[in-house]
Amino acid sequence: MGLASSMLRMGLGTIMAGHGLQKLAGKFGGPGLDGTAVSFEQMGFKPGRTYATAAGLSETIGGSLLAAGLFTPLGAAMVTGAMAVAIAKVHMKNGLWVAKGGAEYNLLIIAAAFAVTEHGPSFPALDGIITKRRRGFGWALAELVLGIGAAAAVITAAERSAESIASSSTEPASTPTEAPSGDPTTEV
Repeated sequence: MGLASSMLRMGLGTIMAGHGLQKLAGKFGGPGLDGTAVSFEQMGFKPGRTYATAAGLSETIGGSLLAAGLFTPLGAAMVTGAMAVAIAKVHMKNGLWVAKGGAEYNLLIIAAAFAVTEHGPSFPALDGIITKRRRGFGWALAELVLGIGAAAAVITAAERSAESIASSSTEPASTPTEAPSGDPTTEV
């Protein structure tokens, strides 16, 4: 499975890095950071630009690490986290099948990241040359838990941020108060 694992790792990493560059820089027909920020705001991620940048960086850096076979479990966790957020916030409500906007594609990416981490990056990879080669079921499980945990933390932070923004926008801007001179018609 050496060649097959390498092809899976490089293909997955390259596609995910490209997907991230669509968000960050508008490459490959993507919306760029401004367009992605608007989409993230509509999904409840406020400020949208911050969350769009985080998602784009996670996909670009995680995908690049996978493609290079460098810190493979970390790259896989970054990709897993991005896909877990996409499933939770966008795709799961549409069911499983991608034809209806479901989570099928994202789940396959998570499964591929798990498989690459469990098997190891194979050759050619920078893991094993400039870093220790980390592979096996324990590393795959760790990347899965880290990715899903990070996704849960991002979603929780976004929900709290949205609640904070909503509560601050419902508070009155200011209330008239009596001026020190005793004139009740003067607002301070």
